[in-house]
Amino acid sequence: MGSKNQKPAEAAAEHFAKKYSCSQAIIMAFASRVGIDPGMSARIAASFGGGMARMEWTCGAVTGALMVIGLRFGHELAEDEDKKEKTYELVKTFLSKFNERNGTVSCRDLIGVDISTDQGHEQAEEQKLFENVCPKFVRDAAEILEKILDDADETT
Repeated sequence: MGSKNQKPAEAAAEHFAKKYSCSQAIIMAFASRVGIDPGMSARIAASFGGGMARMEWTCGAVTGALMVIGLRFGHELAEDEDKKEKTYELVKTFLSKFNERNGTVSCRDLIGVDISTDQGHEQAEEQKLFENVCPKFVRDAAEILEKILDDADETT
């Protein structure tokens, strides 16, 4: 799963290169930090790749990062408004920073091909978008997430 000294962006890129989805790559890279087994994290994120089951909605690297934020800071008790607000604040920060780097959080807009269709998915494969375009979004998400977690941990 990578060395203990490996940066999350490197670990996420490595997972993605091994054909885990973008969402799985992110959550797996942060699994130990949020106290969850990497195998469990892969299963949690399994349906979010390709913008949620290749529907090209929110980028899987983004949804993976949001899952990590929820696992680390989310509330268990419905009445815990402080944790809920803290989580929402961190999510908004993440989304803003990802959007600043990439112009959108939409999978379809990021890769420019409709992978929800067989033809579009084949086109993405032929253009090697998953190898040449998507890794940047995985790395960006991991880098932004690491900084947000570090900053939040310092203030809690």
